[in-house]
Amino acid sequence: MIHERMRLGIVSALATNESLSFNDLKHLLKTTDGNLSVHARKLEDADYIRCTKFFEGRVPRTEYRLTPAGRKALEDYLKQMEEFIRITREQ
Repeated sequence: MIHERMRLGIVSALATNESLSFNDLKHLLKTTDGNLSVHARKLEDADYIRCTKFFEGRVPRTEYRLTPAGRKALEDYLKQMEEFIRITREQ
């Protein structure tokens, strides 16, 4: 689920921040609204991130947070990648 570049970027960014807004993620990952929306929805459906929508005054905001399941998925993914790297370097 998180091996795809954009999804890995979203999960990684959220792992190092308590939360990030849609616009923060969009600028950080240098992507479009549509691309970010599609990948964020897939991560939401997997329960890896949580989306909160609210208004600041009259301005709508969307904020994302990493869930415990998302943090575990990232940790598992990184362990797997580290193992692949270790095996590759040993050959």
